[in-house]
Amino acid sequence: MEPEYSADLERILKRLEKSDLITLLTEQLSGSDLNTLLLKLFNEKAKQSSPNDLLKRYTENRFVQPAKIEPIQLKQLEMDILKIAVNQGVSPLQLSPVAPLGCASAVGTVDQNKVISALRGTEVVSDATNLIALHIADLIKSNKCSREDFLRFCTTHRHVRAQYFGDSPGLLTHFHLYCMVSSGVDQGSYSFEKQSLWEHIEVYRTIFKSLFNSSIEVIVSEWDGYKDSAGLVSRVVEYGHGLQLDDVVISIGNPKKENQYYKGLQFTIKTVIEDREYNIGDGGFVDWTQKMLGTKKERLLISAIGLDRLLV
Repeated sequence: MEPEYSADLERILKRLEKSDLITLLTEQLSGSDLNTLLLKLFNEKAKQSSPNDLLKRYTENRFVQPAKIEPIQLKQLEMDILKIAVNQGVSPLQLSPVAPLGCASAVGTVDQNKVISALRGTEVVSDATNLIALHIADLIKSNKCSREDFLRFCTTHRHVRAQYFGDSPGLLTHFHLYCMVSSGVDQGSYSFEKQSLWEHIEVYRTIFKSLFNSSIEVIVSEWDGYKDSAGLVSRVVEYGHGLQLDDVVISIGNPKKENQYYKGLQFTIKTVIEDREYNIGDGGFVDWTQKMLGTKKERLLISAIGLDRLLV
């Protein structure tokens, strides 16, 4: 017996018979038509699954296994970190588990194969800073925020990334990050860059001092992407030295010009907890809101630290 399909699905299948499959799916089918086709495909696939099949997929699929960390400790760490951030003027967000399709690749130059793509025009969040940047761009475009001051947001979020790391220590299929994003407009003299970066560092300094009784080292490296990246690094480091932050060592790293993810400057955060050294996070300036909003005046700083490794 021939299967019965909806009129929309019949129309799509007739087009498939006459066209190159990949070209049709990516260039000719609308987003709604593609969703209709894929929803039917996965619905039929799920109908063929038995409970034994389900258990087998659970056993074999590395993306669905629980994390090897104590959940109450993780939740407590999240709460402690978010309270520190709020006390320093950073607004927390509870993000969706999914982002728009292309959230990581369209602005962050990340290969889409490193992301779990999903139905209905979405993908599983692989980098919460991308999603926070989208939230900021939406606020700005819809005039729901003032541009007189910085926008400061943070979150703790479980991330999933698709690349296979094997048994590499510390590299997990899914993991928790504390992420922070600051947005502003160019006021000249690297004023946004200097203030926002050291606001991020002050949050991380407080986190590690108050929760782990440890100091941090900030390694600042020059990247391409600014007219005077070396000058940017010099001014930012000079500003940091002037703050005389306790428990912060400032170092200069090697220039990194082969990768275009960050623009102008990238920083790495290191700390030592109970004689164990951690390269625990990094951050830098990106041009994502410039691209989304079509203006070179926008400035954006992102950063994150890993939480799972602090509890292992």
